Amino acid sequence: MRASPIFAGRILIGISAVLLSTTAVAQQSHNSNAPIDFGADHIELQDKANRAILSGNVAVKQAEMTLNSARMTVAYTGQVIGGNPQVSRLDASGGVIVKRPDQTARSQYAIYDLNRRVITMLGAVTLTQAGNTVNGGRLTMNLDTGRSVIDGSSVAGGSASGSTANGGTVTQTGGRVTGTFSVPKRN
Repeated sequence: MRASPIFAGRILIGISAVLLSTTAVAQQSHNSNAPIDFGADHIELQDKANRAILSGNVAVKQAEMTLNSARMTVAYTGQVIGGNPQVSRLDASGGVIVKRPDQTARSQYAIYDLNRRVITMLGAVTLTQAGNTVNGGRLTMNLDTGRSVIDGSSVAGGSASGSTANGGTVTQTGGRVTGTFSVPKRN
């Protein structure tokens, strides 16, 4: 008996959801109240606009998470507490890499909304964890719950594909997340 393409697609979506749920459960919540340390080749402060522009080898670290990119805009509220401006949002572009314990995500763009404690990554997104790789157009990471959702939405140039030696591979094409998962070898 042969499964219809629609039924097979639903099975693939179900498997993808299970794998993503498993990935999310394994991830611990992030301390988004921790201070943010940064480094860059150049910084431009735009106090009247309540923002700073970081460029060149931008590196940001908060607790166990790092975010690297070519350029980043740091938006702050204008409030200063303890001598520090209160950061509300980070917008990163150019080779964005977010690393958390046991998880690495890559994309063209990322937005870290500190108020919502959510990172949204866009364009050629790749999420790698425990030997599995999922590719798509958009990834949303909730830092409080550890839940990650990836879909086929994309920006220009957002199509991507990838593989791992011993894990699974999911490839986004035409606005969908599709792929192949490896099966453990059995004797």
